[in-house]
This record gives sequence, structure tokens and C-alpha cells, in this order.
Amino acid sequence: MKLRPALLWTAVLAGGLGLWAGQQLDTSSEKGSGSFPGVEKEPDPTRKAAAAGIGDPLPPIVLPDLSGAPVDLQRFHGRPLLINVWASWCAPCVEEMPELAHFAAAQRDQGVQVLGLALDTAEGVQDFLRRVPVDYPIVLESPGPADASVRLGNTQGLLPYTVLVDAQGRIVRQKLGPFAKGEIEGWASGG
Repeated sequence: MKLRPALLWTAVLAGGLGLWAGQQLDTSSEKGSGSFPGVEKEPDPTRKAAAAGIGDPLPPIVLPDLSGAPVDLQRFHGRPLLINVWASWCAPCVEEMPELAHFAAAQRDQGVQVLGLALDTAEGVQDFLRRVPVDYPIVLESPGPADASVRLGNTQGLLPYTVLVDAQGRIVRQKLGPFAKGEIEGWASGG
């Protein structure tokens, strides 16, 4: 059977268009969207977020509190902020909670603000707080390669993890591991 030249060229053109379209929809591309207007790529759940370091601004983070209301971490701007990342199932986190609660209570309205960032479920946190109540705000996040802890510089993904943000919104200290008794005050003051 002999192919006609027009049919052969049509097959070649269709194959070329198919290859071009495949390249345009390649999901390994670093672009935020494909070349087709209005078609956004799905975010890659395995891709890690950029981790902030000392001197970097507090990344934009909005997380739900225990009632589900969104909390924008930028609202704490103007006073130093200690963000403690923890989970109810993390034994060292649980051990340092009374120290954090004592520190937060001593700060009053002028000192360092304290925020708990729980990589946990709302139910797990609420159950924990019934046994070990704290007076500072708690926000929730699902653990993952791009969670708020990672964005705050916790590249190892271990808990507890604490960040100190200055009044201008810059990260000035980062700590992996629990605070020893009496350590928080000196750490938060730069000592």
C-alpha cells in the first residue's frame, strides 16, 4: 500500500503538534501555569517550601486558630514574637509547655508575644489543652514538606522548633529542640 504525500504530511504535522502540546503541558516545568490561558498546574505536594533564615522577614503565613478562624501572623508585627512549633504527641514539646506558658504570662502587654503553632489536629490540641491549659494563642497546621514550620526555617522537620521574630518582623533567632528550665528568658532577650 502506497501512502499519498498529503496523507503522509498530515501524519507528520499531527505528530509534531502532539509533541509540541506535550511540552506545553509538561508538569516538571518550573512555571506556575501551563501555556494555555486559565489552566493552572496543581501544586506539587512533595516540593519543599523555601526556608527562612536569620535576618529574613517573617514569611506570609495565615493559619486557623482552634475555632477555625484565620490568623495572619503579620498581625503580631510591632512587638517581638516567639513562635513555638509543637505537637500534642511530641514528648519534649509537652515538657516545655509549662515553661512557655510561664514566660508568656510574665510578658504581659509590653513584652514578647508567644504563639503556639501546632502541627496537629484540632481535636488532638484541644484534648491536650484540657489537661495542660495555656493562655497564649494557638494556630494549627498540617505537617508536610511545605508546612509553616519549614517556611520558618525548620529544614529538619523535628520538634519542638522555636523562632524569635523582632518587632520589625525579621527572624532573629531559631532553635531546634526543647528549652531547658529557665532558658527561654535569656534566649528571647538575645542572651
